[in-house]
Amino acid sequence: MVPEINWWAVVVATVSTMVVGSIWYAPKVFGSRWERLAKIESPANASVAIGVTLLVSLLTSWVLAGASAIAWYFYGGSFFTNAVVTAVILWAGLTAARFITHDAFENRPWRLTLMNVAHELVTFLVIAVIIGAFGIDSPAA
Repeated sequence: MVPEINWWAVVVATVSTMVVGSIWYAPKVFGSRWERLAKIESPANASVAIGVTLLVSLLTSWVLAGASAIAWYFYGGSFFTNAVVTAVILWAGLTAARFITHDAFENRPWRLTLMNVAHELVTFLVIAVIIGAFGIDSPAA
């Protein structure tokens, strides 16, 4: 079974990740602290980083949309709720778990790990809210 995916939701969710990241890592929010904890000495090539971020965000939004549709087909109930619960489960079991593991081996400061996994949780939740609000492209929905 190929899950029904609302591509408009995926596009809007992809853009939302850029908005969340721009706010989260703004110097007056967490940006300056993140640079200090991550020991960023010189700015990265912004155009390459933005391009990579857009591609990865598109992939993340698409996967979350598909996983949400599968969860909804399996569990029934509210598509919105399934999208949010699926996002939290995928964030905890995949994203946060991998960040914590890599950061432990790289001996990164726990505050940096916390800041990054919290950013990912907010990003996943915003993606889920958008996907859940749009629903799926299907006559059965």
